[in-house]
Amino acid sequence: MENWTLGYGTLLTTLGVGGFVATGAQHKTALIPAGFGTAALGLGLLERRGAQRNAVLGGAALLGLLGLLGTARALARLPALLRGEKVERPAAIVSQSAMAGLSAAYVALCLRGLLSR
Repeated sequence: MENWTLGYGTLLTTLGVGGFVATGAQHKTALIPAGFGTAALGLGLLERRGAQRNAVLGGAALLGLLGLLGTARALARLPALLRGEKVERPAAIVSQSAMAGLSAAYVALCLRGLLSR
């Protein structure tokens, strides 16, 4: 599971930094996914060390769940954006939707990992 956690962390960090740069480095909130990504990377490294693997995996799953819950509302606005309708903060909708999708997939993987132990 540690490779999935490290991958999730890398993708979120890239999403956050990329979103920050894409918005002209004006919106610091675009870095929120990078914060979650950094935490996931730390948890992935702890998992790799082998100590308290179930506790670390549970913490990583909780991190993913918080990421999903915090960004899921953007999924409701994504169809309007994809239809070409005018929406407020389209970059935020794209970034939050991507984080929601990544987090949902990661939580599913964590649950599968926890249940198979």
